[in-house]
Amino acid sequence: MSLSRLAALHGVAASAPSAGAEAPVPDGTLVAVLGALGVDATTPGAVREALAAAESAARSRLLPRTVVVWAGEPLPDALTALPPGTTLEIGLEDRGQAPPLRMRVPAVASASAVPSAAAVPAASAGPAASARGGAGAADTVEAAPPAWWTPPPLGVHRLAVRAPGGRRADAVLVVAPPGAPRPPRRSHGFLVQLYSLLSARSWGMGDLGDLADLAAWSGRTLGAGFVQVNPLHAAVPGHPTDPSPYRPSSRRFPDPVHLRVESVPEYGHATDRGTLDDLRQSAAALSDTVLEKGALIDRDAVWDLKRQALDVLRRVPLTPGRRAAYCDFLAERGQALEDHALWCALAETYGPDWHHWPAGLRDPRSPETARARGELLDRVDFHSWLAWLTDGQLADAQRAALDAGMPLGIVHDLAVGVHPGGADAWAQQDALAPGMSVGAPPDAFNARGQDWGLPPWRPDVLAASGYAPYRGLLRGLLAHAGALRIDHVMGLFRLWWVPEGRPPAEGAYVSYDREAMLAVLVLEAHRAGATVLGEDLGTVEPGVREALARRGVLGTSVLWFERDWAGTGRPLDPGQWREDCLATATTHDLPPTAARLTGEHVTLRHRLGLLTRPLADELTDDAADTAEWLGQFVRLGLLPEGENDEEGAVRAVHRYLLRTPARMVGVWLPDALGDRRPQNLPGTWDQYPNWRLPVSDGEGCPVTLEELAAAPRPHRLMEVFAPPPGHPSPPPAAR
Repeated sequence: MSLSRLAALHGVAASAPSAGAEAPVPDGTLVAVLGALGVDATTPGAVREALAAAESAARSRLLPRTVVVWAGEPLPDALTALPPGTTLEIGLEDRGQAPPLRMRVPAVASASAVPSAAAVPAASAGPAASARGGAGAADTVEAAPPAWWTPPPLGVHRLAVRAPGGRRADAVLVVAPPGAPRPPRRSHGFLVQLYSLLSARSWGMGDLGDLADLAAWSGRTLGAGFVQVNPLHAAVPGHPTDPSPYRPSSRRFPDPVHLRVESVPEYGHATDRGTLDDLRQSAAALSDTVLEKGALIDRDAVWDLKRQALDVLRRVPLTPGRRAAYCDFLAERGQALEDHALWCALAETYGPDWHHWPAGLRDPRSPETARARGELLDRVDFHSWLAWLTDGQLADAQRAALDAGMPLGIVHDLAVGVHPGGADAWAQQDALAPGMSVGAPPDAFNARGQDWGLPPWRPDVLAASGYAPYRGLLRGLLAHAGALRIDHVMGLFRLWWVPEGRPPAEGAYVSYDREAMLAVLVLEAHRAGATVLGEDLGTVEPGVREALARRGVLGTSVLWFERDWAGTGRPLDPGQWREDCLATATTHDLPPTAARLTGEHVTLRHRLGLLTRPLADELTDDAADTAEWLGQFVRLGLLPEGENDEEGAVRAVHRYLLRTPARMVGVWLPDALGDRRPQNLPGTWDQYPNWRLPVSDGEGCPVTLEELAAAPRPHRLMEVFAPPPGHPSPPPAAR
């Protein structure tokens, strides 16, 4: 009981879902998770000592670690409940020598003060829990702030309070707008895995030049409002490199493999033309193996060619203006970029997992690492230069999208975490939980649970740092984004931690300060003028979707999952869908629509040994599910082509999505061509070519961006979205 109480005080759940009920988390798991949070619970005596310290701190706490104030909404209980006579001093973020704000709670409460019956949040909420503002609840009555309160500007500030009798407390104060920016108007757009969309100019995989061109074409010709891409985070180098974009080395910096080499300004001034021409010919041959010979996308081969070309371009001196821009970039990105570039340089010598480096180099702040930085200065500068070039082409892609009339432009994707051996895990060791991995508990789809191999943030360290690692991550991703998709957005609230060496089922939920995580997200999105989308599919804790919607974070709704699960179980009528969402037919982890309609996704899983029931049973249930949806389309008059027309059924799916009130409607780009192969098949590794397939047509023939733009089928699908008048008619050319 003491161990469970100690766990609760630190935001660790002592029970977990199991077979539809709650089961106790093993003591060994609780001990390991608490240890990763810096709490010794290895012996009964240690538990008693830690529990006494935690309970004493909870009783004497004047403020939670983080206080959130939503602009224009009532103050949180933590502030309105401060004792009369308390003084407050707020050190403002990024204000240089500006004096702090000072205010005092009057001895007699002002008549305009917000009444509050609540004290400081209960200790059971965990030490990282922030004060919840009254505006968070639906039944809250709007009230003016107390007269003594001077609203600080938006930002993450430091709050110091001193109460009568000498009690003191310090906290992080997050002042955020009430919600993230919403899309300026309803729009539709493509969802694409960038590596999969090759053009005639690609070097074996899709690149940022292709992204800019896709945005320009779809925005100008099809009236698209956005293009959503997979995470473009820096991958862990290897032979072979893990192709998954969701297990990167760094989420803070993009991968230079996405560079369009010819678009680097220095390309036109390189003197070693012979080498560059040879490399371009090799790149064309590499693309040909993918487009014409059935080869898979080979990320390592692509990078080998691009790296050689970039080595040539680096010898071209930067112009004075370009040099100044590069220096500005180095100054803006500061320590984070230095660490990332140094990790890349060290990985070239010692391998891509820092755990296997010489002991002195495993600490990014050690004297040995400082010496290595000086010895590898040229390679550090090379990798810094690559980050700058990639950042510039990301900006170019967003500029092309906006110039094409897109209200949002590029929607970037934030992965759940990072590879434990990569750059971020090395540079941010203090902010990540040692010996822990993020995963998921057992459910109806995976009886053993899941271990994703990604170390989680420590909620206590995030709070103590004023959420600096999280804020820096968001700022970098939002710099050139019209919107940001957050994979597994439920992770802002809690994550399933799996101790090293234990099966995924023996994990535990660890809570994060949801109010603070949301406030920082909304604040940074507001500063960037960007919309936020959350991937909230699967099992979602009660209240999470409502909390996200209240703060302007859009959800994700996939057609096949939108049923009346609490009632009839039948497909939801389009008018019953939520408005604040991206509505789509599928995602990168699900079958393309053509495969879903024909049942081919079931036979694929059967061939790979992934089914848990007989094939005939699976096919029967799948056909019944599909027939029910087709019947819904017919009833609403959305399938004039008839139920036996597969292309017509794909169009009907998107007509249906347009009938919903969703603010954004996404078209999976392979669906525009009738592609049947999923980009990723969860539960497989070597059995299926995850993350390595080019966009293809219904026959499995790869299609380039140029061929996509000229093919009739995509235009027939996009006519569903009624492109603006004046756009040219679809060209008759086909592959």
